Amino acid sequence: MATLAGNTATTDTCFKAASATGTEWGAVVKSCLDELGAVEGCNLGFLYITDALAEHATSMVTLLRGVTGIRDWVGTVGIGVCANDEEIFDKPGIAVMVARLPPDGFRPFPVVSGDMEPLRRMAGGWLDKHGAMLALAHADPRHQDLAGLVVSLAESTGAFLVGGLSASRSEFPQFTIPGNTATMTGGPVADGGVSGVLFAPQVPVATGLSQGCTPIGPVRTITAAEDNVVLEIDGRPALEVFKEDIGELLARDLKRVSGYIFAGLPIAGTDTADYLVRDLIAIDPRAGWIAVAHHVQSGQPILFTRRDQQSAEADMRRMLANLKKRVKTTPKGAIYVSCIARGPSLFGEGSQELALIRETFGDIPLAGFFASGEISNARLYGYTGVLTLFL
Repeated sequence: MATLAGNTATTDTCFKAASATGTEWGAVVKSCLDELGAVEGCNLGFLYITDALAEHATSMVTLLRGVTGIRDWVGTVGIGVCANDEEIFDKPGIAVMVARLPPDGFRPFPVVSGDMEPLRRMAGGWLDKHGAMLALAHADPRHQDLAGLVVSLAESTGAFLVGGLSASRSEFPQFTIPGNTATMTGGPVADGGVSGVLFAPQVPVATGLSQGCTPIGPVRTITAAEDNVVLEIDGRPALEVFKEDIGELLARDLKRVSGYIFAGLPIAGTDTADYLVRDLIAIDPRAGWIAVAHHVQSGQPILFTRRDQQSAEADMRRMLANLKKRVKTTPKGAIYVSCIARGPSLFGEGSQELALIRETFGDIPLAGFFASGEISNARLYGYTGVLTLFL
């Protein structure tokens, strides 16, 4: 959870958002443009598309740039997208949001895949003058060292990171700017690393993270491990402890834990009892070990979690209530990044996550996507929702 507030913006900041579905990309873009209406003075665009339209990414952003006159666009592809009160999940569709911000209040950055020099070349002077309080980041899940790349981006910019990993069954486009020039020459679509936009302190924001899984047992300690295999917990065979925590009913039929029970890895130094949720990828009943989708080591804390709608909704309400206490004004706009395992598959039909946000903050312009992993505070999460409010 973070509230990042800087100086009051001198420009009359405003946001507008729209969404549309359809198989013909031109008609979908036109529908959003019609819904947005006048965009005079807007200088930053957010574009999220579902993977069914990924092949048309360049055409769509080119059309949006040409019609709106907005040069800078950021965003990516997801299995689903969302705008205002509508989730578009697993079908062709787009979500668009445009913003009018102080000209020096933001700086888009190109796709970087390890070396931060392109970013420093593009934004170094801006960073020195204004500083970055927040970075909205979109990352390619195929990158070999994604966690390290996200940390490097945070260290290079000094920004609090929010965002998510592209989710697609085809192409992985990111809407961005090229790294070798200050113009848009070279095309506004790329992939392979992380890109996004930096926001200066004069664009005040608040962010919150909601877990999709709830702890079902105490925090324990890994006492023997190899790579991603947990051999012992609290000095006992790992599977023995696991069965104890999940309860007798599930312990009798371990096939039922798939997609329902997960490992939670508490984050050291956090004052919010935060943890990373990771999949259980193997169980050996004879040897008594469990394997998780994360490198683990002896001495590391671990807990087990359950994923269900009731617990996810309860944590969403908790996150929103905490944000509401910290936000003293009506938000002007929002970005919401949710896991592809949430949305209708967890909350049911009816755009329930967006309904909860609107129940708390009212009818605010919002855009976002359903990601294959979420980013908050330079860490990679799973099964979470990350909400960023522009104040």
